[in-house]
Amino acid sequence: MYQFDIAGGDSLYSDLALALDALTADEPDAIANMANAAALIWEYLPDLNWAGFYRLVGGELVLGPFQGKAACIRIPLGKGVCGTAAQTRETQLIADVHAFPGHIACDAASRSELVVPVVHEGRPIGVLDLDSPLPERFTEMDRKGCEALVRTLAPRIA
Repeated sequence: MYQFDIAGGDSLYSDLALALDALTADEPDAIANMANAAALIWEYLPDLNWAGFYRLVGGELVLGPFQGKAACIRIPLGKGVCGTAAQTRETQLIADVHAFPGHIACDAASRSELVVPVVHEGRPIGVLDLDSPLPERFTEMDRKGCEALVRTLAPRIA
């Protein structure tokens, strides 16, 4: 059962959560589940130029399944938006990536970013990373919606 619960609800994220749950509920393979999650997010959410995962491997983030242009392969913890989210275990909602100290520009077209840490039973697994070519693309609803998606997905990719 998916764990989608945001105040006020949002039909886009409700539909996305139902689709994610249906695709990943009975699949034990973490990579397959991340791949389908990235594809669904890419399909459902408008104005993205990258959607995917970085996995925590050996103390650094390593590129996982994604949709979009080729990306940075390895990101140290604490570096850039993804590394900061992984290290602090706090969602990063960045209206202007160029104003973020130490931003790593994998795609020069990216203007805003939302990164949600993926943690299961207290153990960090990686991050969900969404980029947009639009400044201020991501809202509080996006943060809450993506955090709910990650809560559903975390045990399925652990």
